[in-house]
Amino acid sequence: MSSSMLFNVTTISYMVSTLLFLAFLATKNKNVGFSGTMVAIFGFLLQTAAIGLRWKESYDLGRGHAPLSNLFESVVFFSWTIVLIFLIIDFKYKYRAVGFFVVPFALLGMAWAQLGLDSGIEPLVPALQSNWLLYHVITCFLGYAAFAVACGLSIMYLIREKQEDSSASSPAGGVIAMFPSVKVLDDLNYKAIMIGFPLLTLGIVTGAAWANYAWGTYWSWDPKETWSLIVWFIYAAFLHARITRGWVGRRAAILSVVGFAATIFCYLGVNLFLSGLHSYGK
Repeated sequence: MSSSMLFNVTTISYMVSTLLFLAFLATKNKNVGFSGTMVAIFGFLLQTAAIGLRWKESYDLGRGHAPLSNLFESVVFFSWTIVLIFLIIDFKYKYRAVGFFVVPFALLGMAWAQLGLDSGIEPLVPALQSNWLLYHVITCFLGYAAFAVACGLSIMYLIREKQEDSSASSPAGGVIAMFPSVKVLDDLNYKAIMIGFPLLTLGIVTGAAWANYAWGTYWSWDPKETWSLIVWFIYAAFLHARITRGWVGRRAAILSVVGFAATIFCYLGVNLFLSGLHSYGK
């Protein structure tokens, strides 16, 4: 069995998981929600095996590098990290409704990778021939994944808050009743960003060290570097406002969504639409 086949089954698993979480919201059946989590775990394990198999395939072809070097591999790894962070939160808090707002991010990534991106295993360009590749990519994408989860939680917060405001003193009903409370959602959003921010910081630091190794300078104001700094400042502002000025609730949720939008542009927009030292990411 090839890694491509496993990635296909992974994509189907995430689609089934998303549908089960939707069914959980509609039926309020805890067994359905649990099934959604189990299918997500199944897809995650398959994807882990597929990534390992693709690494082996790289060595079999004489390439010999970690599967993190092109857009296809990075999107696949990003999807993997999103599900990893989601499962950690799911195991700890068991708020199954969160799955419908997070797993689709991984599903969209896998579907795009499988249907729209070149999956060929190519030799590394000289700039990527370094162990810094692993350190930089892993820390950055774990940070990105935490921000993706925070974005999903923030969307849930905004939906629940709007419903509660419109229904005034009456309790939330229907699908919204399956959401955690706004206080819980706000707290989880903050915790997810508290996980992602130091990882992003470490990713920028390892990226600077890698840049010095590859190009002889720690910082060159390349578009990717500039946007990484913009994303860092957005989340730094979030934490500063939260800690010093007590920013909670709607403002924090909106800033979290804006931060993830900037993160996606830093990751994809820069590579696809701007030229620079990171253009090989295409």
